[in-house]
Amino acid sequence: MLATVGAVIPYAVGVDIACRMRLTVIDQPASALSGQKDRLAKAIEEQTRFGIGAEFRDRRNHDVMDLDWSVSPVTKRFRDRAWAQLGTSGSGNHFVEFGELHVTDASLGIPTGDYIALLSHSGSRGPGAQVCQHYSRLATDKHAELSGPQKQLAWLDLDSSEGLEYWAAMELMGRFAAANHELIHRHIVKAINAKTLLAVENHHNFAWKETHRIDGALRDVVVHRKGATPAGLDTLGIIPGSMATPGFVVRGRGNPDSLCSASHGAGRLMSRTQARNTFTWSATRKLLAERGVHLLSADIDEVPGVYKDIHQVMEAQHDLVEVLASFQPRIVKMAPPGEKAED
Repeated sequence: MLATVGAVIPYAVGVDIACRMRLTVIDQPASALSGQKDRLAKAIEEQTRFGIGAEFRDRRNHDVMDLDWSVSPVTKRFRDRAWAQLGTSGSGNHFVEFGELHVTDASLGIPTGDYIALLSHSGSRGPGAQVCQHYSRLATDKHAELSGPQKQLAWLDLDSSEGLEYWAAMELMGRFAAANHELIHRHIVKAINAKTLLAVENHHNFAWKETHRIDGALRDVVVHRKGATPAGLDTLGIIPGSMATPGFVVRGRGNPDSLCSASHGAGRLMSRTQARNTFTWSATRKLLAERGVHLLSADIDEVPGVYKDIHQVMEAQHDLVEVLASFQPRIVKMAPPGEKAED
């Protein structure tokens, strides 16, 4: 995460613009989850799509498609693809899962106790990637003085036409990603004839215009949170672990030392290539069975051992967020093996 003045860095926002988490708590106790495994799994399988280029043949509708998609030539060109991908989940570290939510703080908005909850992680799919690639190239071309890794810091001034275009496109991708999650949750909850008790969501891979105290003075800055999530005072968020370890619903403490940010997840320990050379499905299936996790599909480069210890990650940021609830995955769906990662 980093802050700039009067400029935005497309690469520091990321390829999967506005990737986000959404958690829906439904009106059923966690004890009912085991008896509904097949029914819940079927709802996930039928109500979203996974994989590169995944689309719905019968397109889903949302008001986001009524917005002005001509704010950028990229969003205008890829509006049709966006509509086809509306409500889909993609690949990489994206997932949809049912699990047990243990609420320990009633200030979350529901009584303490154990519930069935639905959790998803995905972003703005192909259109978001196209926006990132187009404006990252523009930024790099405008700053030929940068070389090597510094090219990734190429920026667009926010008073330039390119900067204004990118910002508008980024904001639109944020609304599009939110609409994806809204539809995924709406259709899955409807498919199991449940009611929503509470919904929590937050996003990362985005840039925000904020005011922070820097070097003793208040400054208007652009905070880029690639792989980080907002943790302003009383801001709710979700920090996931892995398919076999807990995730956490948190409330931000507004710590200025981190620009009011926290990690957006456990974070990887190794590359995808190293993961494929390290782990086996036989050992992974044994671990998942021990943890009570039913895996519908995933690739070996997303198994639990790929990720850092989420408990250590949470302890390291106890000054950034406080935990209100924990989520234990039980039924997990990710893109099947062989899909290129788009996270």
